[in-house]
Amino acid sequence: MFTGLRAVLRAFFELAETALDKLFGPKLNPFGQLGAVGFFLFWIVTVSGLYLFIVFDTGLQNAYGSVEWFTRDHWYHAGVMRSLHRYASDLMVVMMFLHLLREFAYDHYRGKRWFSWFTGLPVIWMVYISGITGYWLVWDVLAQYVAITSTELLDFIPIFGEPIARNFLADGALSSRFFTLLIFLHVAVPLILLFIMWVHIQRISRPKVNPPRLLAGTMLAALIIVSLYSPAVSQGPADLSTVPSPVGLDWFFLPLYPIADMSPAALWGILVFFSLLIAIMPWLPPMRKAKPAEINLEHCNGCNRCVEDCPYEALRLVNRTDGLPYSRQVAINPDKCVSCGICMGACPSSTPFRRAPVLHTGIDLPDLSLTDLREQVHEVGAKIRDNADGPRIMTLACEHGAAGKSKSGAVKMPCVAMAPPSLIDYILARDLADGVVIAGCAERSCFNRLGAQWTLERFAGERDPYLRKRVPRERITTIWASKLERPRFNREYDAFKTALADMPDKSDTEQDTPRRSRLITEQEESQ
Repeated sequence: MFTGLRAVLRAFFELAETALDKLFGPKLNPFGQLGAVGFFLFWIVTVSGLYLFIVFDTGLQNAYGSVEWFTRDHWYHAGVMRSLHRYASDLMVVMMFLHLLREFAYDHYRGKRWFSWFTGLPVIWMVYISGITGYWLVWDVLAQYVAITSTELLDFIPIFGEPIARNFLADGALSSRFFTLLIFLHVAVPLILLFIMWVHIQRISRPKVNPPRLLAGTMLAALIIVSLYSPAVSQGPADLSTVPSPVGLDWFFLPLYPIADMSPAALWGILVFFSLLIAIMPWLPPMRKAKPAEINLEHCNGCNRCVEDCPYEALRLVNRTDGLPYSRQVAINPDKCVSCGICMGACPSSTPFRRAPVLHTGIDLPDLSLTDLREQVHEVGAKIRDNADGPRIMTLACEHGAAGKSKSGAVKMPCVAMAPPSLIDYILARDLADGVVIAGCAERSCFNRLGAQWTLERFAGERDPYLRKRVPRERITTIWASKLERPRFNREYDAFKTALADMPDKSDTEQDTPRRSRLITEQEESQ
């Protein structure tokens, strides 16, 4: 139903992210961490809002004068804080919708990922309620317009005993108690928003809630510069004896308010339709569910590595149930497992590779087991041997990345972190290839969140299971590229192939290769 739209949006995001990669680099690319940027902006809004509350006169009669006083007389601190509060709020809305569109484009909203998408809907509502109530507090012409339009929208729904819009029809009708209620709402709603944001990330392991310091500092500096260059100002004091017209709208928070002027029913219809659509999208249509990972207790000692590496909190340690001499075992929640296979690559039972007909590991994917992966490696090894026109290269490819069918010798998997580091050792020691390419998806936005990071840390010896020192690093390369970055992938692939061709032939180092193969054979025979 949404396939074509997703493809268009994904192309847009990948083109934009590729351009930003050149400017910021993958680790600082803001499009690769929109959620973290949103959290950072929330804290900017919160801190600046608390600062303004200290110098703000909460009385109805003095609210406008108070804002004007600190905007003009104290522009160098409170005035800057007001502008920072305004622009950070607007940018938070932009980041929120970019995040929503990006998750939709990359198909991160269906299947086992529905929870984060569904809980994002109340986040949108709370952000807008918080922003709209904030405009009331300035009590200028725009605030008057927002107050009247908002209360007329609420009066359209018969939930109040008396119409509340009549409080804004004439001077003296609005009491300071009502204004105090607005202040309470503007403070309370962000607290509710923070709680919902916390719920929003509960099914994600190691969620990014803080962008890199350099990116955060750059954004804060840019917001301060904009605040100094174009400070936020009021639009004249509110006057309930007149109709507020014309007004300058904030098109980030108030884009639909002109519709309310024409028809409150039409605006409510749009809001209800949008909310229902967002809520049911994960099931339109439902994603085909791959079988979740399975635990083999005979080969699980409760080491916790798979639990630590799971990106989606699908695994946990529980008390042992089978009588083996270990205190703990792994349990899996199939409702959270996305079948990425990262846990299989983390399990120490996945190494070493053996000649046994079936390879048993502590955790495995039914749809692509460790045995299946080894068979694919041998099939691809035979294929590139028969069709070799230079150095033989085997590609361990993420199915979401740029390693396409145009390149021979690809072993496809849900995530490259699914492949245990011993698999690379096995490929080179068995002379199944002269070199190995680890072809993941874009480093800035791994489809399974942590696959690229875990792979690099395993290669660097910073995370178990690590790639053994005996494996020749010059015969391994990693290429992180999205599907739209195939030209770059091809260039880096060809450069690696050229580098392999310039290396000494394996026959020149056969004193080492037979020894490594013999060691592996001895390991296999001892298993």
